[in-house]
Amino acid sequence: MQPYKGFKDLECYKKGRELRICIAGLVKKFPSHEKFLLTAQIVDCSRSVTRNIAEGYGRYTFNDTRNFFIIARGSVTETIEQAITAFDEHYITDEELKNVEEQCGVVFKLINGYISYLDKSVQQAKKTTN
Repeated sequence: MQPYKGFKDLECYKKGRELRICIAGLVKKFPSHEKFLLTAQIVDCSRSVTRNIAEGYGRYTFNDTRNFFIIARGSVTETIEQAITAFDEHYITDEELKNVEEQCGVVFKLINGYISYLDKSVQQAKKTTN
């Protein structure tokens, strides 16, 4: 039996996974008093990116899939905001913040590309049924 691929083959998932791993490394520097605050929030929103891509991919309607990818995109922007907070609190450097923002920008664009693909697929399906 071959291993499951599916969503794991999507470029937005691969880059989202890299972002999640990056965030997991950064939070190790955060002070312990942030464990249930900023640390938990930034880890959760970075995990939400890949979690929603996976769940959306597993849905079998365009609307459901699209909605989960929109949620994943929102989680990308939330990750940026949490990274800005970490920078403002002096937990990460300017270079680390820029790295997170760049990674988030890539993931954001890839998710937008997948949403556009879904939208075009819906339009094509409507044309063929009319």
